[in-house]
Amino acid sequence: MNRRQATVGTLLALAATLGAGGWARASHASHASRVAESRAGAARAPRLTVARLQYDGGGDWYANPSSLPNLLEAIRTRTSLPVEKEEARVRLTDDRLWDYPFLHLTGHGQIKLTDAESARLREYILRGGFLHADDNYGMDESIRRELARAFPDRQLVEVPRSHPIYHVVYDFPQGLPKIHEHDGKPPQGLGIFIGKRLAVYYTHESDLGNGWEDVGTYPNDPPSLHESALRMGVNLFVYAVTTPFQ
Repeated sequence: MNRRQATVGTLLALAATLGAGGWARASHASHASRVAESRAGAARAPRLTVARLQYDGGGDWYANPSSLPNLLEAIRTRTSLPVEKEEARVRLTDDRLWDYPFLHLTGHGQIKLTDAESARLREYILRGGFLHADDNYGMDESIRRELARAFPDRQLVEVPRSHPIYHVVYDFPQGLPKIHEHDGKPPQGLGIFIGKRLAVYYTHESDLGNGWEDVGTYPNDPPSLHESALRMGVNLFVYAVTTPFQ
C-alpha cells in the first residue's frame, strides 16, 4: 500500500486561508463586506465533512445511506484530517453551502436544477468548491446536461491516470476502480478543470457510493471492493481539501 498521511497542519493552513464561516467568499468580496462576513461568521467555523447535495427532479439524492458515514470514518482513521462523524445535507441555494468545501451528489434518476441553482453551482465551483458526482446508475444523461448548463464554456473530459486524484494517498495506477457491476461497461472518471485544478469529478460506471456502504449490503460485491472504494474516496476528499485555490 502506497500511502501518505494528510496532516493537521495542512488542514489548519487551509482553514486559515479559507477563513471562518465563508470559505469561498473572500476572493470576491470587498473589504467592507469581508469585515462584515468575518464578524457574522465568527461563531461558525468551516465544516470539514462531506455535504450531500439535495436536488429536485425525481432522483433519489438520499441513496446509499451508510455510504458517507463509512467514508468519513475512513478519512478520520486513515488520515490526520479531523472530519466530522456525520454528513451534512445542503441545497445549492442554502447559505450554508459556503461552509462546505466538498459536495457529494448521487442518485439513480433525474436531476433537475433551476436557473438559480445552476448559477449557484457555477459560482461555488469557481470560488474553489469541489463537486463529486457519483452515478448510482440512471443519472448519467441528466448530470451531463446539468453540468453543461452550469459550465457551457468547459468540457467534461477524461481525467488522466497520472492525475494526483489517483495517487494522493493511495495509488490507483489504472485510474478509477470498478466497484459495482451494472452492464459490463468500464468505469470512467470524468472531470471539469478550472485552470489546473480538478473542480468537478464525475464517476460513471463505477458506483463508489455502493462500495462505501456497509459490507454485505450488496452480497455479490466482496469486501475487497468495499476497501477499494473507500481508498478512492479518501483520495477524493484529501485532494479536494488540500489542493490550493487557482
